Amino acid sequence: MAMGRAVSGAVRRLASSLSASPAAPCRELHAGAGSKKVVGVFYKANEYASKNANFLGCAEHALGIRDWLQSLGHQYIVTDDKEGPDCELEKHIPDLHVLITTPFHPAYVTADRIKRAKNLQLLLTAGIGSDHIDLNAAAAAGLTVAEVTGSNVVSVAEDELMRILILVRNFLPGYHQVITGDWNVAAIAHRAYDLEGKTIGTVGAGRIGKLLLQRLKPFNCNLLYHDRLKMDPELESQIGAKFEEDLDAMLPKCDVIVINTPLTDKTRGMFNKEKIAKMKKGVLVVNNARGAIMDAQAVADACASGQIGGYSGDVWYPQPAPKDHPWRYMPNQAMTPHISGTTIDAQLRYAAGTKDMLDRFFKGEEFPPQNYIVKEGKLASQYL
Repeated sequence: MAMGRAVSGAVRRLASSLSASPAAPCRELHAGAGSKKVVGVFYKANEYASKNANFLGCAEHALGIRDWLQSLGHQYIVTDDKEGPDCELEKHIPDLHVLITTPFHPAYVTADRIKRAKNLQLLLTAGIGSDHIDLNAAAAAGLTVAEVTGSNVVSVAEDELMRILILVRNFLPGYHQVITGDWNVAAIAHRAYDLEGKTIGTVGAGRIGKLLLQRLKPFNCNLLYHDRLKMDPELESQIGAKFEEDLDAMLPKCDVIVINTPLTDKTRGMFNKEKIAKMKKGVLVVNNARGAIMDAQAVADACASGQIGGYSGDVWYPQPAPKDHPWRYMPNQAMTPHISGTTIDAQLRYAAGTKDMLDRFFKGEEFPPQNYIVKEGKLASQYL
């Protein structure tokens, strides 16, 4: 199959480009001799695990590295049970050496867990986004934190574009009419629009933000971006996007706002009641970044009042989202579980990248610079 060959080629190219890590100030960074205890935390697929041999991101397939790790003499413990004092993960905190987790079913690595993990050397994120880890505590403890940078940026950017179209075209009410046996064109059409000519602003223009802007260009939108760094002028010109240094000045210009910034101490709760009030009334918001960037109740209230005309995303806080989370019940939402970055194609890429970094860790080799989130007591610039 052409798609399978393309994915396999991408995996080979990714795997061939990866490296691993140097020495940390407080704890031994390289694996050293002897068997290591590696713990992986992934979502359980249950009956879906057998439906696709490439479904590597679930607990049952565990990134496809079990046989390889065991052949090297390492122990590989896999679980989906990550919360509470009696969970399976807690049993392994005192003696694990490596913890692998994903943003889609994150194991929250608190300062307390880090303190109790006396043998821990390496925290790996199979995917992108390591905010489920207390990065300051990890840095203070001399741990290395790394992720598979770039592994699912295309997946997330495509998903964002889909969500923009779903909101702009008021798609979900029409779908719900079909499955409930209704037919009321007016109930859909009164708030359905074309994307062409609308002003789209992204808060954050890193890898995902740039890919989204590139994919929006053919729709003939007015493209704006706010970021701590201005794009290369040539790329900015090619995309046709305008830099907005002042976020508060950009917000009221936008018909659609997309959140593409990492979750940091500065961005946590960034979009509160006051910030949302600066947006154009009826604005559409897409957030595939992190749920905690938003004030959850403020978003729900704004959707109820009409200040936000539609909200879509796949990120929540905490994850999995509790059944009483206000976003489940607010009007004009198109929410899903955290799925945008865990397509089968993305799973193949982040599984290959994780295996490569483990291999280099065991050999005492460096990772690619862009994969480090915490190295030798220092945080990557995007988390400062």
